[in-house]
Amino acid sequence: MFIGRETELKFLQDKYNEKRGQLIVLYGRRRVGKTETLREFCRHKPHVFFSCTQSTDRVQLAKFSKQILREDIPARQYVSEFADWEKAFRAILDLPYGDEKKLIVIDEFPYMCRGNKSIPSILQNLWDAEFKDSNVMIILCGSAMSFIEKDLLAEKNPLYGRATGIYKMNKMGFYDASRFFPDYSEKDKVLAYAVLGGIPHYLNQFSPELSVAENIKRNILTKGSVLYSEVEFLLHQELRETPVYNSIIEAVALGNTKLHDISQKSLVDDTSKTSVYLKNLIELGIIEREFSVEAGTKERANTNRGIYRLTDHFFRFWYAFGFANLSQLEDGDVEGVYEYLVAPALHEFASLVFEDICREFVRELQKKNALPFRYIKMGRFMGKTTVRDKNAENGLRIAETEIDLLGIGRDAKEYLVGECKFKNSPLYYSEYLDAAAKLTPQKEKAKFYYALFSGSGFDDKITAEAADSEELCLFDLETIVNFEK
Repeated sequence: MFIGRETELKFLQDKYNEKRGQLIVLYGRRRVGKTETLREFCRHKPHVFFSCTQSTDRVQLAKFSKQILREDIPARQYVSEFADWEKAFRAILDLPYGDEKKLIVIDEFPYMCRGNKSIPSILQNLWDAEFKDSNVMIILCGSAMSFIEKDLLAEKNPLYGRATGIYKMNKMGFYDASRFFPDYSEKDKVLAYAVLGGIPHYLNQFSPELSVAENIKRNILTKGSVLYSEVEFLLHQELRETPVYNSIIEAVALGNTKLHDISQKSLVDDTSKTSVYLKNLIELGIIEREFSVEAGTKERANTNRGIYRLTDHFFRFWYAFGFANLSQLEDGDVEGVYEYLVAPALHEFASLVFEDICREFVRELQKKNALPFRYIKMGRFMGKTTVRDKNAENGLRIAETEIDLLGIGRDAKEYLVGECKFKNSPLYYSEYLDAAAKLTPQKEKAKFYYALFSGSGFDDKITAEAADSEELCLFDLETIVNFEK
C-alpha cells in the first residue's frame, strides 16, 4: 500500500496536465521514496520507466534501447539497438501514446551521466530543438544530490534553465509516517517515529502487528535484519573514510552539538577538517546545522555558530543504542541490550523528536489559520535573554536560554512561546512559569501567547488557568497525534 506523498503527486500531476513539454528533475537522499512515488504517479498512465545501473555507457545504451523498443515505435522494425544516445532519446517522440503525454522516467540519472558525460548536452540540444514544444514529459530522478545541484542544474551546465520543474524530496513528516502504524497508541506512534523517522524504507521494516519493543529487537538489533546493517551500507555507498564519519556521527548522536566538541570527541584534530566532513553529511541529509529562530544572515554565515544535530532519527537511534553496543549485538545479546540499555532510555530519547512533532503540529495549525496570529518564522530559540532574578541587581540578569518553540509575528509584535514535555508525569505549573519568564522582560511591549505540549497531560493549576485565558493553550498527546491535516 502506498502511503503519503500527496504534495509530490499533485506537483507531478499538475505538470503532466500542462500543454507544453515538461522536463522535471526530482531528487533527494537515498531511501526517501523517490522511485516508489514516481511509480505511483505513473500508474494508469502509458509510460516508460528506465532504471539506470552502474554499468558502462555501451551497456546502459543497450538496456535503454531495449526498453524503448518494447513500445510500438517505427524504429523497432529496423534496429535492435540505437546507434547513439541522440537517436535513443529522440525515439521518445515516437512513443505511441496518442493524445496523452509521452511520459518517460529515468531513475538514478546520475549513473547514466557518469558513464557518458555528454548526455546532459545531448538532452539540452534535443530539448531546445524538439522536446520543449512537444507533448513530452521527461522526469530525471537521482539520489546524488551534490551532482544534481552542482553539476546538472548549476549555471554554465547544459541543462541550466531548461528544467520546467525541480523538486527536492524530503523525508516524511510525523503525520504521514504515523500512517504506517494505524493501530498503535499515540505514545507508540511517537516512539516509532523517534526510532525510524520519516524514511519510508525504514518505516516499512517495522511490522504494524508487532509492538515497538518487539520491532526494535527483531528488525534493528538482530544481526541479519535489514536495519542492522543499513547505516554501514549507506555510508560505504556514499562516502570514503567511513571510520571517521562513524566517529563524527556518533559524537553528534551522543549530544555533542558544537563544532569544537564534535572535533574533540571524534578525535579529528583540525576543526576545519571536521567542518568538511559535517558538510558532506549535511548534503546527504543525515545531519543539519541548526540556528536559533532569530539568527540573522551574518550569524548563519559564521562557521562557529549554530549547532549540529542528526536529522535522520534512525541514524540517531542506531548510534545511540546499536553502534554503541555492537559487540553485545554481534554476540546475539539482543534481549539484554534492549532491556538494560534501550528500554530505560527510550522515552527520554524520544523527547527531542517530540519537539519536532510539536513544531510540525503548529505548522499545520497555521495552515488552517487556527493560531492567534500568523507567525513569520518559527523554530527553536537558543541564546542569551534577560530574565527576572530578585537576587540580581535591578532584578534582572543575563542567562543562556532555550525555548522549544518560538513563533514570531510580523514586526516582532506578537510571540508564541511553546514548551514541549514528553515525560511520564504531567506538565507542571512551575514549568509554565519558567517558559513564560524567558522572553517577557526584554520584549515587554510585545503580545505573548503560550502553547504547552505534553505527552502526559497537565496539572490542575495549569488546566484551571488555561480555562480562563485566551493567551494560554494546552495540547495533549491525543490532540497532537490525531490532528487531521
